[in-house]
Amino acid sequence: MRITTEQLQQHLARELKALYTVFGDETLLVLEASDRIRARARAEGYSERQVLTADAGFKWNELAFAGNSQSLFAARRILELRVPAGKPGTEGSEALQRHCERLPPDTVTLVVLPGVDWRAQKAGWFDALERAGLVIEAKSVTRKALPEWLAGRLRAQGQEAVPETLEFIADRVEGNLLAAHQEVQKLALLYPAGGINYEQARDAVLDVTRYDVFGLGEAMLEGDVLHLSRMMDGLRGEGVAPPLALWAIAEEIRIIGRVLDGMASGRTPPQLWRDARVWGGSHQSLMQQNCRRFTKEQVEAAAAHAARTDRMVKGLIRGDVWDELLQLALRFAAGAPAKSLPKRGKMAAAARAAERNQPVLF
Repeated sequence: MRITTEQLQQHLARELKALYTVFGDETLLVLEASDRIRARARAEGYSERQVLTADAGFKWNELAFAGNSQSLFAARRILELRVPAGKPGTEGSEALQRHCERLPPDTVTLVVLPGVDWRAQKAGWFDALERAGLVIEAKSVTRKALPEWLAGRLRAQGQEAVPETLEFIADRVEGNLLAAHQEVQKLALLYPAGGINYEQARDAVLDVTRYDVFGLGEAMLEGDVLHLSRMMDGLRGEGVAPPLALWAIAEEIRIIGRVLDGMASGRTPPQLWRDARVWGGSHQSLMQQNCRRFTKEQVEAAAAHAARTDRMVKGLIRGDVWDELLQLALRFAAGAPAKSLPKRGKMAAAARAAERNQPVLF
């Protein structure tokens, strides 16, 4: 029998089986499901726990030995088998099938696996686990489903948020449920039960340094090259990770591109903000005032420049990463035409000119 992690709590409220298998690529959900099973078993008096890890040097006869041995200290126990590779091999497959044929008494067996592909799920060992006990699949949470997943986590801790706030958090943690879980827990520590608004979520999800990084987008929108150059210099001095600064810059470029596309198709401002993911009243106001300064040609050139900067951040091409980030941000903020990129030395001079309140020339 197979269920999802969402159905596990309801199952455990009814019964406790002798064999559970938890698998999936979502590490957080696998950990949580395993914790729930162990907690339920302990509540039933399974007080001893034995853990086997089937790594490269594991001898599969240890599983049979553990299954046949009786505890000297507790009448009931949890026997946990972890298979990090996800495939037990020929010897392991036979050992698992033998274990399933004769489950040890007074024992809850918990098998923990990573993601298992469809071929392995058709193998004899996996079929034996599914027939002899309960298989719990930790299914991936898609980007579309992530806001509702976050809403459920907030409800569990007595909090709630409007869709705009949920979308903002989802954008920040997309593809990483562990990070999403940590951010939701942070909201519980910072704010009491009740509603969480956008400003609270932004301040919580982004720490003080990240708040400055988040401000890069609004500074680019306004075209305030003096403020932008000072901000970039400050972030560099504070030791902000370049990938984070690049994310903030590139995300604003992508948002502006989506807004321009929406305007061209005749969408109204509320539709624009929703489709382009422009969250927060101040950001929306700045976007409405400044988005017409930009063209699709500039957005495309800036996106190409951001891609090249990403390669530099990853060490694939040589160069001064922070100088390249400054060049990208200032050039786009000033509305430079999509011509050949100026040398980094020229952009550094432009930043110095901005500090002296002189015009920036490209």
